[in-house]
Amino acid sequence: MADPEPAGERIAKLLARAGIASRREVERMIADGRVAVGGQVLTTPATILPSLRGVTVDGKPVAAPERARLFRFHKPAGLITAERDPAGRPTIYDALRNALPPGTPRLMPIGRLDFSTEGLLLMTNDGELKRTMELPASGVPRTYRARTFGAITQARLEDLFDGIEVEGVRYGRIEANMERRTGRNQWIELTLTEGKNREVRRVLEHLGLQVSRLIRTAYGPFALGDLARGAALEVRVDELERFAGGLKGFTLKVSPGAPQGIGSAGANPSPKPSAARGKRAPKPPRRRADGEIAKLPRAEGAPAKAPRRRPRSGPAQAAVASSPGGKPSSGKPAGSRKPGKPRAGVSSAPPRGTPKRGPKK
Repeated sequence: MADPEPAGERIAKLLARAGIASRREVERMIADGRVAVGGQVLTTPATILPSLRGVTVDGKPVAAPERARLFRFHKPAGLITAERDPAGRPTIYDALRNALPPGTPRLMPIGRLDFSTEGLLLMTNDGELKRTMELPASGVPRTYRARTFGAITQARLEDLFDGIEVEGVRYGRIEANMERRTGRNQWIELTLTEGKNREVRRVLEHLGLQVSRLIRTAYGPFALGDLARGAALEVRVDELERFAGGLKGFTLKVSPGAPQGIGSAGANPSPKPSAARGKRAPKPPRRRADGEIAKLPRAEGAPAKAPRRRPRSGPAQAAVASSPGGKPSSGKPAGSRKPGKPRAGVSSAPPRGTPKRGPKK
């Protein structure tokens, strides 16, 4: 009988989920002897642990993993997508220091944007979310807009739908559409799911085009929108949960009591969806055979609508008085109203208790 597998998960996966680094980076850290358990340096990323208790990185204990968080960042051109640059060029983290609210955990970029590429860069503290969204197998689309110079036709762009090979590298399906042309300059929108290094630029240059500007406008359902350049804004928890629910092999980490809406300035409670409030979506109108909309029968037991009262002709009615009866006041002293003709079926006899007047003498 085979020995049962130890309970827990690989140390690389646990550290990635805790936001220490991506799984691949954690494996490098372990190879460099930077990770230890109970004071003993690990030698393999395949170590199975039930939790991160007693785990240290660079001699510092690893905190319990926080809930998964995702930020949209509008990366300007001229920044390196890295924590530090040997050449001394500015990095995205230099810009994020002033863009993120206080108390934000360490964030990792999902994918990369070149030094001269601008636009949407997603940042997360969850290494597993980062890895899952980057995998081509996940099929998360990335959308770009490229300003190019050179001769190109829409028919040639549509050939990219079947993929293309450039200098021995095979690129998968790319959906490309020409948006606007001015002379030999044009804007082209491209959507792909692989995100290989400099893929968009290499493919367009292979087609004989010069790329003068490249902007990422969307990553999955998350769009750049009108986010200001250099600004960062956190994705709402309900939006992140809805997106993560469609990722295969990934479970979103949400701590109990986590705020349901986070902005760049802090937490904002998210309104509950209509289903949680007990409201039902309206049913589509029922149509007859002739195409006209049929009136639906009133449900059994449902109260009938009160008929609308036709307003009286003449001057507008006065406002309701603050008397206990709540009756409208005419604004005239009592007894000054002229008696009207009795209505049919209504007795004109005086009420009980009223003394009868005798005939005039």
